[in-house]
Amino acid sequence: MVMEIANASSPEVFVLLAFSSRPSLEPILFVLALGFYVVSLLGNGTIILVSCVDVHLHTPMYFFLSNLSSLDVSLATSIIPQFLVNLWGPQKTISYRGCVVQFYISHWLGATECVLLAVMSYDRYAAICRPLQYSIIMHPQLCLSLALASWLGGLTTSMVASTLTMVLPLCGNNRIDHFFCEMPLIIQLACVDTSFNEMEMYVACFIFAVLPLGLILVSYGHIACAVLKIKSAEGRRKAFNTCSSHVAVVALFYGSIIFMYLQPAKSNSHERGKFLALFYTVVTPMLNPLIYTLRNKDVKKALRRLVLEKSCGFVGTRGHI
Repeated sequence: MVMEIANASSPEVFVLLAFSSRPSLEPILFVLALGFYVVSLLGNGTIILVSCVDVHLHTPMYFFLSNLSSLDVSLATSIIPQFLVNLWGPQKTISYRGCVVQFYISHWLGATECVLLAVMSYDRYAAICRPLQYSIIMHPQLCLSLALASWLGGLTTSMVASTLTMVLPLCGNNRIDHFFCEMPLIIQLACVDTSFNEMEMYVACFIFAVLPLGLILVSYGHIACAVLKIKSAEGRRKAFNTCSSHVAVVALFYGSIIFMYLQPAKSNSHERGKFLALFYTVVTPMLNPLIYTLRNKDVKKALRRLVLEKSCGFVGTRGHI
């Protein structure tokens, strides 16, 4: 029904201008985006695999990390393949239906990741500030509920905001100054008053980006106070290093999101927004497994155990043959 309403004034295809004004930059971006995407698939896939297979990683922290890895893979896959196609070929188009699918999925996963990062910060708060009660606080039912709330919350805001945006009459306008279908740019194409859509966008941004960021800062504020009370200098250093890595990724991710969504939809400052969007859709999914887990001793041990088990199993099979 939504598709039929929107089709009345919507084009069959959208032209994604992306970086077409800088043709010399496109081959470089293609190589970088492809490389980052492959590393993201391998890194996040590894995290998901070891978190599921190794019983030593069946903890709340790695449960949420596997959810984050699933989100990163899905978000990157919803955007990067189409981006690579447009960079490689002369045509910079995406079908109307393809744009709608990309729009709904990317918005859903982006909002979900914002909430999930806040959930992860609460998990770290409970582990560091309430170590004796940690297993009671972060019991399996609560972990599952928090993960489901993150996914369903992101889906809800995507269904509402995306539907309100896609039913706007575009009057044949089909040129999007971006590399994927994004809300502010589609609102900009509308040929009617979009004040309601912009207001809804700001409210959704506040609920799903600003509030979770506030919760993250509060959690890490408590963590910092708890760490400062640790008498061991080595213990404080390790705790601060872990927190600084997490906070850095959160700041980069949320910073780019807030910058993009808290600017007027009619704004002309899209160039910086495109590069920021490149960061959180291409670079961040690749960095997350490196920062959160691949530098983690538990994950390294789990990988070694997995490789040894597979190697021993392969050798045993050959021995029987």
